[in-house]
Amino acid sequence: MRSLVQPESDGDVGITFLRMIPSAVKPIPADSSASGTLPVRAYRYCEPIRLASQLGWYVFPPIDFRVVWDGRVILFKCAGIDSWIQADTLQFPKFKDHFNASAPAEVQGYSPPFISSVPEGGSFQLWSGLVLKTPPGVFAYVRSPINHTPNNHTFTYEGIVETDAWFGPLFTNIKILKTDTEIIYRRNQPILQVFPVNFDFLSLGTVRDFGFVESLDEFGEDDWAAYKSTIVDRVGPKREKGSYARQSRKSKRT
Repeated sequence: MRSLVQPESDGDVGITFLRMIPSAVKPIPADSSASGTLPVRAYRYCEPIRLASQLGWYVFPPIDFRVVWDGRVILFKCAGIDSWIQADTLQFPKFKDHFNASAPAEVQGYSPPFISSVPEGGSFQLWSGLVLKTPPGVFAYVRSPINHTPNNHTFTYEGIVETDAWFGPLFTNIKILKTDTEIIYRRNQPILQVFPVNFDFLSLGTVRDFGFVESLDEFGEDDWAAYKSTIVDRVGPKREKGSYARQSRKSKRT
């Protein structure tokens, strides 16, 4: 297993989260237990799940709130708003004045919305209250938290944002799947997992050519030797529980 070179801190790679909404939650590093939700056996022995779970950072909503889709429009409610209001384009409470007081004159009046409906039925954009800045050639992969139990009433779209050039709100698009059901968001529960990807990764991801071996008869000696090492040598009495995980973690320390 190849070792992963990890920088000493996020600052070493030039990644910066900037808070715009005062109550926006500072992102925290994602962890290999998926916020403690992984089954114990998966956490102890399944290194692929652990590695995926700990990529990047968790991003949270800046306020507790509720939304509901009545089949026609999306409605919104939070502390200080006692009745449902339509979520066409809503500013975060009291943020507009705060933004204008801090922004230069030519930027005043352009505060981003906190939540806004989009043309697709039951879908809306949700802003974290943050901006993300990355160095040239490094983009942000934005998605729902990895290996967290999904909310069966919503679907979060994934996207790759060119945050080396896009200096704008870090938001996501969410689709509500069930009408007349309150969806609750809390400041202590992550809505997103964000991790950096570089341009080389994206270039590789767009490759459409690949090799293909038609049958077992065309397996080479190296293929069979690799299969024996990976599978046969770990079966029965030879099997050591968690050996893949131990080898992988050991390689990261070298």
